[in-house]
Amino acid sequence: MDGAFSLKVCCMGAGYVGGPTMAVITKFCPSIRVTVVDVAAKQIARWNSEDFDLPIYEPGLEALVRETRGRNLFFSTDIDRHIKEADVIFVCVNTPTKAAGIGAGSAADTKNIELCARMIAEYATSDKIVVEKSTVPVHTAEVLMAVFNANNKSSVHFEVLSNPEFLSEGTAVQDLITPSRVLIGGGSTSAGQAAVQALVRIYEQWIPSGADVTEVAKAVGTDPRIGSKFLDVSVGFGGSCFQKVVVAASFHLPEVAAYWRSVVAMNEFQKHRFGTHIVRTMFNSVTHKKIGILGFAYKKDTGDTRETAAATIVKMLVAEKAQVYVYDPKVELDDLVNELKYHGVPDDDIGRHVHVMDRADAVADKAHALVVLTEWEEFKAYDYTRIYDSMLKPAFIEVILS
Repeated sequence: MDGAFSLKVCCMGAGYVGGPTMAVITKFCPSIRVTVVDVAAKQIARWNSEDFDLPIYEPGLEALVRETRGRNLFFSTDIDRHIKEADVIFVCVNTPTKAAGIGAGSAADTKNIELCARMIAEYATSDKIVVEKSTVPVHTAEVLMAVFNANNKSSVHFEVLSNPEFLSEGTAVQDLITPSRVLIGGGSTSAGQAAVQALVRIYEQWIPSGADVTEVAKAVGTDPRIGSKFLDVSVGFGGSCFQKVVVAASFHLPEVAAYWRSVVAMNEFQKHRFGTHIVRTMFNSVTHKKIGILGFAYKKDTGDTRETAAATIVKMLVAEKAQVYVYDPKVELDDLVNELKYHGVPDDDIGRHVHVMDRADAVADKAHALVVLTEWEEFKAYDYTRIYDSMLKPAFIEVILS
């Protein structure tokens, strides 16, 4: 361990969870050295870019990285080295819904978690605390321990903690700085509880503890998930976690599965209903017509496209042979294309029918219809009278902005 640092942390996964979480930890814990590792060299290169062209967008994230990168926050592809050096290893990799095989469309695909466990088992030469932060099924900690026990040297001891993230993309940094809850689960042994306390000491650097139980009860009653945040109008919910968690839960709880599956079914119905509405409004044909799409991220203040409702709408329009023009202020071209492929849109159709623009006016100019699918604040400020004047008539504008 470096003399200047009291603890070394390795974070496996440089995405929407790992990047922001480690940036906040290094801001409030200057005595902890954190290295975020990933197999994606281009991703790491962007975290290390001189102009701070970070691979993800979150309000406040760039300022944190500017403050801590090179001081006690580092990004690397040298995974084996940083596994060896770390005292604590956070696992923050993607766990998408399985696309094929048993549980396809409902179960979480944990291959990335298992891969991390095997790499840790292979390279670890000293005791490790391994922290699950990815969204994972119940009993994943037992799976990790089975991998460690079967593949590692007997001299190395592992403690696995569960520390699930409750981040909302677009407010992830603020969610980390002032979380509504922090859950830490560990083994009931003395070693397991010591590992829990080691993680508690990290979070205690900025998160208040020792609350009165009556105040905790009041806080639970004001949980934002029970409040008004999720009543806003939209095409349908999206994101990489919500549907995955719902269907995975119902997959393992068949006695209550019908209700939760109906929630997902209604969400899918809402998206297809909206897409059908566009076609019907265009005299039941959008063939060769220019349809403008404003917003492709699954919600505002994030560049994340995973499970976005916009992908379903674009897929429906492409199937109808429309020319779809898309503008989103934060979504990257590769992410948009990959999400359409994930939804089954062929490469040839993407090339012929989907056009990604860098300006909203280019999307609207001479369009037959303009559809706002993400509630970006900048979209609310547009002059829609002027936009309408630039479109072919009869023109159709559909928005979800409140």
